[in-house]
Amino acid sequence: MSVALVVVLVLLGAASLAAAIGTVALVIRDGRGEIPLEPPVRPWSAGHLPSRPYSTLPRI
Repeated sequence: MSVALVVVLVLLGAASLAAAIGTVALVIRDGRGEIPLEPPVRPWSAGHLPSRPYSTLPRI
């Protein structure tokens, strides 16, 4: 193997290792995939328009 090929392989290995470590650190710092609950918001209205889609409103 030539020296240039060995250098490229070492650099690719180091970049892959850095990417894997960065990904694990990011997932841990981000809360391990937990999704926070949405804060409760009071419904609003603009004239006769509801704050929710018409498909979710109760049927009359």
